[in-house]
Amino acid sequence: MKDLVTYLVESLVEQPEEVIVTEVRDRATTVIELSVAAPDMGRIIGKGGRVIDSIRTLMKVRAAKEGRRVELELLEADEMR
Repeated sequence: MKDLVTYLVESLVEQPEEVIVTEVRDRATTVIELSVAAPDMGRIIGKGGRVIDSIRTLMKVRAAKEGRRVELELLEADEMR
């Protein structure tokens, strides 16, 4: 799942080297934490949250095929470091 999010997000941002994706798994749920450079936050969120919602939808489709639950959290850069 981490590879899917990384690929999608790096394709959208202007500073792909600043993209940090971590994956935390437990029994039933996988939490993907995403951090991007501050100027790229708007690109990832999109107008009305459409871009981040689309990324979440793609993740949920893949997770359903694997029989898992997945959540995507968008964090500010300073929360990850």
